[in-house]
Amino acid sequence: MSRIGFIGTGHIAAPMVRFLARKGHEISVTERNDQVSTALKAELGVSVTTPQAVIDASEIVFLCLRPHIAADVLAALTFRSDHQIVSVMAAVSKDELTDLCSPAPAIVQTIPLGFLEDGGCPLVAFGNDQLLADLFAPENPVIKVADEAALNAHFAICAMVPGLLDLMATGATWLGDTTGDAAGAEFYTTQLVSGFLHAMDKKAAGRLEAERDALATDGTLSLQMTQTLQDQGAHKVLHAALGAIGKRLES
Repeated sequence: MSRIGFIGTGHIAAPMVRFLARKGHEISVTERNDQVSTALKAELGVSVTTPQAVIDASEIVFLCLRPHIAADVLAALTFRSDHQIVSVMAAVSKDELTDLCSPAPAIVQTIPLGFLEDGGCPLVAFGNDQLLADLFAPENPVIKVADEAALNAHFAICAMVPGLLDLMATGATWLGDTTGDAAGAEFYTTQLVSGFLHAMDKKAAGRLEAERDALATDGTLSLQMTQTLQDQGAHKVLHAALGAIGKRLES
């Protein structure tokens, strides 16, 4: 088992801490976000200490800071050449990480979501993908990418998730207004979508379009929905949003 430290302890770090603690790793976290770190200590017995103490006690260091404060926090810390670094911070480049974490040579950047704790969260990996696989696979599949541009594109797709949830919330609100049962409408909407996606083959490419076309056949309500979204420009808006996020990550 490994000694693993977390610099930054918020809603992204907490599920990873719980997953890794269940695997038997020795975990230490920073005091940042005292409510989360205190809860993790009470639940799992993790050590809560200063950032430098976390680094000194760890073989593997997770960087879970907000990007706009990362440079200031990390510049004050001293890393070792034997450290392995995992960054989950968007818009903090490999070159920046290499400089801030020097002399640590082994760095991997990834994008976890909260459901990683229960498995099934794909982890894109730019850098040391084997480290991620050793820690999180097979429960969470690791997908290696060749360069930082590909990593940033995956960050943009992750940002699409709350956008899709927002659309689902609109649909659930419409259903609740129509039926008079807001709670039942949200339950039905979430279960409908999550159940359908769960039933899809996780390994086969091309299933999204195939499943769409199997539902949206001539004369169906499903075809009316997909055509309306196309005609009203929903797909163009999504494409524009993804492109804008991609450009933001490049800067």
